[in-house]
Amino acid sequence: MASRLPLLILLIAVTCLSQFYRVSNSVIAPELVRDLDLSARQLGWAGSAFFFALFAVQIPVGLWFDRFGARRTVAALSLLAMLGSLWIANASDAGDLIAGRTIVGVGCAASFMSVVFLCSRWFEPAKLSTRLSWVFAASNIGTLAAATPLAWIAATVGWRSGFLGLAVVTLLVAVGFLVFVQDRPPEYRGPEPARESPGQILRGLWEVWRTPGLGPVLSMHFFAYATMLTVLGVWGGPYLYDVHKLDGVARGNVLLAMGVAQILGILAYGPMDRVLRSRKRVVFGGAAISMVLLAILAALSHPPLWLAVSLLIAFCFFCAYGTVIVAQGRALFPDRLAGRGVTTVNMAQCLGLAVLPATAGYIVEAFGAGDTAYRWVFGVLAAGLVLGSFAYVRARDSFTARG
Repeated sequence: MASRLPLLILLIAVTCLSQFYRVSNSVIAPELVRDLDLSARQLGWAGSAFFFALFAVQIPVGLWFDRFGARRTVAALSLLAMLGSLWIANASDAGDLIAGRTIVGVGCAASFMSVVFLCSRWFEPAKLSTRLSWVFAASNIGTLAAATPLAWIAATVGWRSGFLGLAVVTLLVAVGFLVFVQDRPPEYRGPEPARESPGQILRGLWEVWRTPGLGPVLSMHFFAYATMLTVLGVWGGPYLYDVHKLDGVARGNVLLAMGVAQILGILAYGPMDRVLRSRKRVVFGGAAISMVLLAILAALSHPPLWLAVSLLIAFCFFCAYGTVIVAQGRALFPDRLAGRGVTTVNMAQCLGLAVLPATAGYIVEAFGAGDTAYRWVFGVLAAGLVLGSFAYVRARDSFTARG
């Protein structure tokens, strides 16, 4: 494990940055609306821009993983994330914010899939879900930092200064990833992957898309994490402001608690496939409870703050089952297609992350940013999980004693 420690630290660092960038809009949304004169629709698109960018470059990222390795790919793209953070810090209108988040999205496009790609090589298959849960849970330090700490920064020195500092941190992480991370463990004695021709690369990608059992996994992956992050990362903060009138630090505290719940949920789900000897049962259970919690939020008119916060925290805990879907998707592909395979699976999540926050923005704008608007948002998100679950019924349960 000692030789794996630098790998785990840098994977946590690069995913922490990605988490911070993706959820940072939520806690400072009112300040962004004020300073950049944003409409609800524009705020929704700013939340989605990051994920549209992630989606758009997943196929190239998979090809780069298989051809150049995760180390060089992540380090190079992280430099783009740094430039995007600088752009956001100097934004003057909605166009600048959306452009900056798009650039950051491209820069973070390899972060989470590098965890799946590298951990599947450095750790035994049967424990992949657990190892992923460790890294993904620790990565939510970034989510926590984008809650109360970012709210405090925005209130004291301004959100622009926060993104300037984040650009410096991103540069340091990019350099560290390039210097200290290796694509294979030191004890690996197998052959190096052959350099594929463009035709072989495309044939491998076609093989990925024809993999049996891929469709149902993609369907569930579209809704699972995207539903949780639409609430935690984009619209949770505005909901607490518009409906419950919380100020920046109070919103940050609630979002911090929601982020902690997500971390605990990820850790709880990590070993559950080995306990139940099934990944499908874990996913179905998490999806069902998440649907119920969203349905309650949709049904209640002007719930008291304590109840709304309790439901939001519980939702973030139970909707943290996406790591299990990632492990299930990785198990579908051989090692030679690992990069293209995991990024193809991630495309579904990225598309969901792009579509759901933007859809919520249209709903909030249509119903006037009040209690009714957010009840519709919660109801639509619950319906999405129902659709994803129906498609996921046909998924093959990939868990075996070997992973």
